[in-house]
Amino acid sequence: MLETIWFLLWGLLWGIYFMLDGFDLGLGTLMPFLARTEDEKRYVYNAMGPFWDGNEVWLITAGGVTFAAFPTTYAVMFSGLYTPLLLILFALIIRGVSFEFRSKLEGAGWRSIWDKCLVIGSFLPALLLGVAFANIFKGLPLDVNGNIQGTTLDLLNPYGLAGGLLFVLLFTVHGAIWGAIKMPQALAKRATSMASGLWNVLLVVAVAFLIATWFATPLYDNYLNQPVLFLVPLAAVLSLLSIKALLIKGAHWKAWFASSATIVFTTLFGVIGLFPNMLPSTIDPSYSITAFNGSSSPLTLKIMLGVALVMVPVVLAYQIWAYNLFKHRLDQDDLDYEEAY
Repeated sequence: MLETIWFLLWGLLWGIYFMLDGFDLGLGTLMPFLARTEDEKRYVYNAMGPFWDGNEVWLITAGGVTFAAFPTTYAVMFSGLYTPLLLILFALIIRGVSFEFRSKLEGAGWRSIWDKCLVIGSFLPALLLGVAFANIFKGLPLDVNGNIQGTTLDLLNPYGLAGGLLFVLLFTVHGAIWGAIKMPQALAKRATSMASGLWNVLLVVAVAFLIATWFATPLYDNYLNQPVLFLVPLAAVLSLLSIKALLIKGAHWKAWFASSATIVFTTLFGVIGLFPNMLPSTIDPSYSITAFNGSSSPLTLKIMLGVALVMVPVVLAYQIWAYNLFKHRLDQDDLDYEEAY
């Protein structure tokens, strides 16, 4: 029972991370297409500025839960997927540094370097996270000793790349909507148009990915065995469709929450389809790492659950406070503030 609870919490924590850091990654990816002047670039930075580092707390939390609750899964994942995970880490480091270093010097060349670092550090994690999770859904060539056979390039298969493209589009739509909420009207109008256009592409890719998932993975088996679970992908589809309708109405906050729901329910769709596997093996199903053979002891899981029940609400309360404090639309005064990016 504890293993099942922590498996669901593990999936939910990844969904929360994708929801929160997703708009940062998406907005950073879109900056070359969205911002044309120096002030517009600064608006992009400051739209993310008060939130990006707090959002990444959820990445640490999801990784920490993997390490503490499912140590075998953590060990196999970080050894077998070492290269892509290190690339994600380095990209996130470069992205974080770009926020702090860009404004240290006035030169256009200096700022251009860090702008490029922000874009690369936003796009690469979005792409590689999608590739990684799609390959996990598909299954990995995991042998009896817990070693993943093959090379990093094997992860760049059509289904893995489709997952990467799906994540990039989910995050860029999410980020464009956030830009429409936070930026001055002229820039917000451009962001809204971009969100609407990207949504059209996202819809096509999402449908194609769901169809490909039927043929490339066993994710639908759990849903066919328990049809009530289809409520999860249905919620993802309805949330996705509502984004467009809300954008047309100009209800940007509601559209952002609909986009958030789309990301969370899409994540849960994959996680529920995986259960009880965490790292399914394509060599032999008996070699798979599951929530049961890869978990910590019941005592460890029980202690962790107690800590989580106390600390997670505290973190949520702090982030709600921070989002409420900085919910206003940016203007020139924000750029003139001495600690602005």
